[in-house]
Amino acid sequence: MSTNDLTDNPGTGTPLPPQTRLVGPADAARYDSRFSALASGTMSSAMRDLMAITERADIISLAGGLPDTEAFPREIYDDIAADLGRDYLASALQYGPTDGMLELREHVVNIMAEEGARARVEDVMITSGGQQAIDLSIRTFVDRGDTVLAEGPTYPGAVPCFTAYGADVTHIPLDDDGMRIDLMEEAHARLVADGRPPKILYTIPNFQNPAGVTMSLERRQRLIEFAHANGLLIIEDNPYGQIRFEGDPLPTLYELDDGAGWVVYLSTFSKILAPGIRVGWVVAPPAVLRKMNLGKQAADLCSSTFTQRFVTEYLKRNDYRDHVARLNGIYRGRRDTMLQALEARFPSTATWTRPRGGLFVWATLPDYIDTKHLQARALERHVAFVPGEAAFLDGRGRSSMRLNFSGVSESLITEGIGRLGEVVSEFCSLHDALNPGRS
Repeated sequence: MSTNDLTDNPGTGTPLPPQTRLVGPADAARYDSRFSALASGTMSSAMRDLMAITERADIISLAGGLPDTEAFPREIYDDIAADLGRDYLASALQYGPTDGMLELREHVVNIMAEEGARARVEDVMITSGGQQAIDLSIRTFVDRGDTVLAEGPTYPGAVPCFTAYGADVTHIPLDDDGMRIDLMEEAHARLVADGRPPKILYTIPNFQNPAGVTMSLERRQRLIEFAHANGLLIIEDNPYGQIRFEGDPLPTLYELDDGAGWVVYLSTFSKILAPGIRVGWVVAPPAVLRKMNLGKQAADLCSSTFTQRFVTEYLKRNDYRDHVARLNGIYRGRRDTMLQALEARFPSTATWTRPRGGLFVWATLPDYIDTKHLQARALERHVAFVPGEAAFLDGRGRSSMRLNFSGVSESLITEGIGRLGEVVSEFCSLHDALNPGRS
């Protein structure tokens, strides 16, 4: 009998007492045939994989999309926490409705109105962060093998959702004006002709994660016209719309849809308040929201009533736009610092985006550099980033990287980009030495 068997005493063949039976890494193979197809097919999130590393004090993390939570006023937190304990403790610790607290949903409607998007309270559902909103959207519409359109690169956190539900993702390229709608139309026509019409299109039109670019008004209008003419359902993910440093706000796709029901809108308080509260929302037509409600019931019954109450009390007492303005001032300086550091420390063969808002810069190196290999050397220099391949499902992006500028100070951004620049230069020098006369 195997010494890895739970009931064997190694070397004797006699059963061990229950409290001392062996369970350990050697037993992992026993589960392989029992994992569901969903669990077996799910890809990991590159950001989550890096979190344990980037929590180390000696690592300069340009990887995670971390808002600056130190900018949240402590006195406001203390006041709200005290009032929750005094006035709302019992209800804040109790279960709540799956679709979320009514008062918070009313605040969501007002926040959306700030961006020109008219929503009804009954069309809003509170989620456990924006990530759950993405998961519910894909879960509600996508069966294994269904075709989905998504920008390329796309949000790395959406990749595990696409793989979990077996989506066949076709990426649509981006440029400085966002998703190429002409290429989306061509891809859609090919897929329809092949008998694989896309179920949904997933897009982040404002300060896209990871590319940092924004979809132009002309392209937004063309996308909505196409959706109406072809019955294409759009999942609009808009966590960064108010994190703007330059230019005027553009209408959301939800607003341009004008109640036609072809846009499901997602957002979160993670970027305009704080990510640790894990409160996001979905706005969708009633028929869609009913299905999402059932999916959420199966996942968590309801989002945290405690954090919902915290957000509600914050919005009752404070103008959240003041906090957003404070964040935008901080992030603008950090973005500028990162762009200056890239200009000074990266080779002339590299390119990068110049976002007017959001949290990210997308940098692309010579195509002979694989940023997954570069990442290992960068971590040796105590700096982290997200390799570009994590933002695709088809193997592209290997020479690119996502760089976050919101989560660390300007001095650390300068130091981190400097260290990265040294590693990139070493890779370039090695390539030149091995390939004399070739660029």
